[in-house]
Amino acid sequence: METILIVDDEKNYLTILTAILEEEGFEVLTALSGQEALEIQKTSDVDLVLTDMKMPVMDGIELLEHIKAIDPELPVVMMTAHGTVDKAVEAMQKGAYSYILKPFDNQRLIIYVKKAISVFQVIKENRRLRNTVESQYSFGNIIGKSKPMQDVFETIQKVAPSSATVLIEGESGTGKELVAKSIHFNSSRRNRPYVAVNCSALAESLLESELFGHERGAFTGAVAMKKGRFELADSGTLFLDEIGELSPNLQVKLLRVLQEKVIERVGGVRPLAVDIRIIAATNKNLKEEMVRGRFREDLFYRLNVVHIVLPALKERKEDIRLLVNHFIGKYASERNSSIPVTGVDQEVDRLFYDYSWPGNVRELENVIERVMILCPGDTIRVSDLPKGFKDNVHNTLHLEGIPADAKLYDTLAMIEKALIERALKMTNNVQAHAAELLGIGKSGLNQKLKKYNLGVGSKQ
Repeated sequence: METILIVDDEKNYLTILTAILEEEGFEVLTALSGQEALEIQKTSDVDLVLTDMKMPVMDGIELLEHIKAIDPELPVVMMTAHGTVDKAVEAMQKGAYSYILKPFDNQRLIIYVKKAISVFQVIKENRRLRNTVESQYSFGNIIGKSKPMQDVFETIQKVAPSSATVLIEGESGTGKELVAKSIHFNSSRRNRPYVAVNCSALAESLLESELFGHERGAFTGAVAMKKGRFELADSGTLFLDEIGELSPNLQVKLLRVLQEKVIERVGGVRPLAVDIRIIAATNKNLKEEMVRGRFREDLFYRLNVVHIVLPALKERKEDIRLLVNHFIGKYASERNSSIPVTGVDQEVDRLFYDYSWPGNVRELENVIERVMILCPGDTIRVSDLPKGFKDNVHNTLHLEGIPADAKLYDTLAMIEKALIERALKMTNNVQAHAAELLGIGKSGLNQKLKKYNLGVGSKQ
């Protein structure tokens, strides 16, 4: 049963509105003032606030501001007389769901209330799904239920309490810095500095000063002593992104830091002791770089105490729907529409699953961020995706992979089995959803599961 909080300083209105809304099956709470309403909101699970605009001490707009500070998504419908319509418009600009003029038609009021509550129910369901994702399938801000990602979470949990150096490898956009932050903030150094530097962003001379600092007069323009990132990260964690871009000279200096735990500023002669944990990341294969003579072997083994490889998104496609739901929740507040996005339609689901995602999770997040701003309805459709996105999805059947003497029946059976397995993965093995995705009945799917010996449990 949904709960409505009615706020009005006139008891007669409270009595009338309570009777109307209880008749519709709602639970009704009442307050004679804004302050009383706020106390109720803090202690009760409210689905809608219906408040008068003109009240003593705290008017409707002030109450609206306080309510939104507690829960920005809770719908508030303003009741106003003809003389205060301009105030109602101001309330809409400040986040009110809608307003209704006094005296109002009872049926019109009920329509307003039911529509606002239905929107909030969707928002609450999104919150529940997001909380489920974050509690069951996340570590920090990293989302994933696939086996590769669960392995990553397990490694993070094991390595975080230690001070071991960590090397993270993975394509651009896979979330290497998120892993580094998760390791730091789950370690004993969590309350100490976390300092990040991109080794590919600066020229060698600038990067050396950035990392190690410099003494006054060390070079033209060094008008004062400057501490480098190693000193700033002392007692904490230093994240070296794109470590594969370090020059040979800086590789030698980094090796010394790892071996001796000391640094020297540029132009300095006094060694400075540092206590830091180093986490390095790269989108290159450092073993291959080592073989080619572009990365020092001794430095590689110093960095590679614990090795974490982040899978590309195309290698963990069962995580795509989780990530989509996560990003929908993340960017919900950026919508200019009162209609919340609840998910994606089946065609978008298929496109996302078949797309290769060269930009990995970062690309998926960018797509959802854009769509959340531009999507007009409650469901993301193909027409809402970036222009040309569908054209970049390659789901072609590669006939060259099928033997020339393959029998038609066997080949069709192989394709059918592959499509069923894909549908089950996309729907988390929920057979009813998989059948809908495939365009067949549930009984038909059950027969095919038996035919191909696909035991997926009993999810309905």
